[in-house]
Amino acid sequence: MRIIIENNYQEMSKKAALMLASQVTLKPESVLGLATGSTPLGMYQELIEMYKHDEIDFSEVSTFNLDEYYGLSPQNKASYHYYMHHNFFKEVNIAPENIHLPDGNAKDILKECQAYEKLIDHSGGIDLQVLGIGANGHIGFNEPASKLNVKTNLVELTEETIADNSRFFAKKEDVPRKAISVGMATILKTNRIILLASGKNKARAIKETVSDYVCTEIPSTLLQTHPQVTLIIDKGAASLL
Repeated sequence: MRIIIENNYQEMSKKAALMLASQVTLKPESVLGLATGSTPLGMYQELIEMYKHDEIDFSEVSTFNLDEYYGLSPQNKASYHYYMHHNFFKEVNIAPENIHLPDGNAKDILKECQAYEKLIDHSGGIDLQVLGIGANGHIGFNEPASKLNVKTNLVELTEETIADNSRFFAKKEDVPRKAISVGMATILKTNRIILLASGKNKARAIKETVSDYVCTEIPSTLLQTHPQVTLIIDKGAASLL
């Protein structure tokens, strides 16, 4: 596991964007696994600027997002469909047919999970997966538990995650209590992983991620079993290392 510590959020975001851009430059038809939340926003903004200056071309890229809230329509401003289109997709030249996100509003949610997993498989697998991390060590929406889903599935969110994500909603009661999430085995099958973390509120999770043990109660520790993981963090997130 490689650890890159940058001075601040802006430098962390730029480093992540450069790594993703390098992947796309070397393999224009790359399959990218993307994350949402506040942490990757700076990376997306950097990539948009690179695209505007003709420094990167996404025309052959395919994307798969990690997760989506259960019960939210793609038009809901709190959905990850809306987040991705508003913050990234509408600003770059990724072909709409190459953009994939799970449908949290599907009538048969388990069938949707299975179909999404098959789409990832049929793509040939993810070349570079971008991850964030929850304060409790969750990856995607794979929450701390005695056992974790292997493949894409419907998951229950913990009270800690619901509280953390309530800042994106009008009130805590509006936060969905379930979500679709790509499973840990699917994440660990990706060729390369970069994990982003910013701020002292993520310092404990980062310290535990790189500790000398692996356990499902801290899902991020499972990244230690992957041969190509890079942590890109700022000084706040690195403060307990």
